[in-house]
Amino acid sequence: MAKKFESTERFLKPDARYHSRVIAKFINCLMRDGKKATAERVFYSAMDIVAERIRGAAPNEVFDQALNNVKPLVEVRSKRVGGASYQVPMPVNAKRQMSLAMRWVLTAIRKRKGKPMAEKLANEICDAYRKEGAAITVRENTHRMAEANKAFAHFAW
Repeated sequence: MAKKFESTERFLKPDARYHSRVIAKFINCLMRDGKKATAERVFYSAMDIVAERIRGAAPNEVFDQALNNVKPLVEVRSKRVGGASYQVPMPVNAKRQMSLAMRWVLTAIRKRKGKPMAEKLANEICDAYRKEGAAITVRENTHRMAEANKAFAHFAW
């Protein structure tokens, strides 16, 4: 039986500079009001800043490693059992890991104030690469919550 929904990344064209579908997806998520050229300019400017700050590594590899550091392994989901709601820890599939990592990085840079968007994005990517920063904090909190509710794992569906 064929899958009902196909992955969007399969039909997504790779980005112009790094030829990566993950980067193309991130640029699409970064985009606001259909302004893709602006989103691309912000992302590539951030990559130039990352290249200056982290010598010896290609900026697209730094970006990939940063996203891998932000990806959650487990998350908690609400499960209603007998009138009570439990936070049940569940493993996260690869596609959702990537979308959560991108969402958390974008949320973190949009919360930062006082700097140009490219600089905020470069700071967050460098922080995530070094396993620190707001997106890593969200991941750690998610893992901590799953660890705390491990007693309810038998409710997983």
